[in-house]
Amino acid sequence: MNEGAEALHEHLAGGIGQVARCWAVRRKDGVQMGFTDHDRNLTFAGITFRADTGLSARALQQATGLSVDNTEAMGALSDAAIREEDIAAGRYDEAEVTAWLVHWADVSARRIMFRGQIGELRRGAGAFHAELRGLTEALNRPVGRVFQKPCSAVLADATCRFDLDTPGYVYEGGAAQVEDQRRFIFAGIGSFEPGWFQRGRLEILDGEAAGLSGAIKRDRIEGADRVVELWEPIRASMNPGVLVRLEAGCDKRFETCRLKFNNGINFQGFPDIPEEDWMFVHATQAKNKTGGSRR
Repeated sequence: MNEGAEALHEHLAGGIGQVARCWAVRRKDGVQMGFTDHDRNLTFAGITFRADTGLSARALQQATGLSVDNTEAMGALSDAAIREEDIAAGRYDEAEVTAWLVHWADVSARRIMFRGQIGELRRGAGAFHAELRGLTEALNRPVGRVFQKPCSAVLADATCRFDLDTPGYVYEGGAAQVEDQRRFIFAGIGSFEPGWFQRGRLEILDGEAAGLSGAIKRDRIEGADRVVELWEPIRASMNPGVLVRLEAGCDKRFETCRLKFNNGINFQGFPDIPEEDWMFVHATQAKNKTGGSRR
C-alpha cells in the first residue's frame, strides 16, 4: 500500500469520511480531462478535476480471479466538458480511465480504485453513459499466432517493422473535394500506382475532424483526379481542402510484402502452407507418385 493510500485509510478509520471520487480520462489523441463528484475542483497528479461537469458513477464491481471489473460513469453533455459531437466522432472510444477515492481536504490521501478503458458509450437526452472496462478485459481477447497464408501483422507494427515514413509510402496534402464524409478527391497525385493506398489508412490532420482516421476501401484514378473512398464515413464535418495523410495499404500477401514493401524477411504468414484440398486429396488421385513433394 502506498503512502497516499495509507493516509486515506487512516482518515477513513476516524469514522467521518471527507472523500470524493475523481476520474481522469485520456483520449487516444492525447487530450486529458479530469472530473469529480465533489462540489469544488480538486487538483493532483498534474490534473485539475472539475466539479461542474455533473459526472457521477455507479459503485465499482470487483471480483477476484480473471473476471472483468466494471462500472459506469454518467454525466451531462456540455461544451465545457464532454461534447456530443466528440462522442459521435469516436474520440472517446477506448480512452484510458483512472478513478481515485480522494480525501478532498488533503488530496495527497488518495487511492486508485479503478483503471481501465471506456467500452460502450451511449448518449441521449442531453446526457451520456459510459461503460468502463477493467484491465482484465484484455484477457478475453485471443492471443497467439494462427497458421495461415496471409500475414497476421498490422503494417508498421512491432512485428511488421516496416517504416511508413520511408519515401514513397505516405502522401500528405489537401483534398480538393470531400463527398459524404467518406469520398476524398485529390488533384495532381497520380505519381502513385492505382490502388497504392487501398487497404491503407487515411488520417485527418486539421480542422474539426483532426485526429480522426478511417480504413481505405478503394483507391483509383478517375481522369486527372485520384479518388480515395473509406469503408465508413469520418464522423465529423470537413471542408474542401482539408489536410489529410494517406498511408500505403497492404493486402497481407507475401508477394506484396516482398515486392511493394521490400519487407519479406518480416512476413508473419505462412505462404507455403498446403491448402485444405491438398491435404485431403486421395493418394491415387495424385499425379506424382514417386514419393517426392507434390509442389
